[in-house]
Amino acid sequence: MPYVTTRDDIRLHYKDWGSGRPVVLLGTAMMDSRMWEFQASFLAERGLRCITYDRRGCGRSDAPWDGYDYDTLADDLADVVDHLDLRDAVLVGYAVGGGEAVRYLTRHGTGRVAKLALVASTTPFLLRSEDNPDGLDIALFDEMADAIRKDRAQWLSDATVPFFGGPNADPDSLPVSPELARWLVSTGLEASPRAGTEIYRTLFTTDQRAETAEVTVPTLVIHGTEDLAAPYPLCGPRTAELIGGSRFVPYEGAPHGLFATHAERLNEDLLAFVKE
Repeated sequence: MPYVTTRDDIRLHYKDWGSGRPVVLLGTAMMDSRMWEFQASFLAERGLRCITYDRRGCGRSDAPWDGYDYDTLADDLADVVDHLDLRDAVLVGYAVGGGEAVRYLTRHGTGRVAKLALVASTTPFLLRSEDNPDGLDIALFDEMADAIRKDRAQWLSDATVPFFGGPNADPDSLPVSPELARWLVSTGLEASPRAGTEIYRTLFTTDQRAETAEVTVPTLVIHGTEDLAAPYPLCGPRTAELIGGSRFVPYEGAPHGLFATHAERLNEDLLAFVKE
């Protein structure tokens, strides 16, 4: 399997499919790059070069104890981009991957990146504070971290229905098959418990409002209105408002896992954005 070795000597497993303009797909907190099965194949079949990789601590990549802050994750992305000598690339940041992509642009610049797509992104800021009074209480993170420590498998199983169905979903009527839902969620068990907790800490507590406003490349923002993991009112509209000239496409009724539940629509929207 191909690997990139980062500046701090961590091996990241990656896939490099197709040829043409490079599209780098950055995934959710604990799932690995297999979550992009529908998008990577679709885009590569249509004349694009799709790069996916397992974030440190996840999937088939090394799992160090530390390094799950946005600076380090953005440096990992830079090491992948530089190793493959990508130019005129499009970054697609999903959930915490959105925060990663934004930090990459503000930390490493736009020399190799032409466009940005933020899908179900956790930007710009989730945590409640004096100037973010409708944000999420830190107690929610503490409860999640405790659940991960006690029984990760049960926590992931409990998250399956809202992840693919939204807050009021019928467990027997999800828009994806039970087999697909179980398989995708099970990839989260291949992340180390330390990585899972610390990645969630990063996405939950990092204020990216100022740096999100610094993004200058053409940007597409896609967000499901029934997203619980990256709550729609806190994330999608606010991210789009901060990035001047961005295009905002809300998916009415869509949950967090729209890479699977709305795969065909997402594929077409990403293809159009990359090729325009």
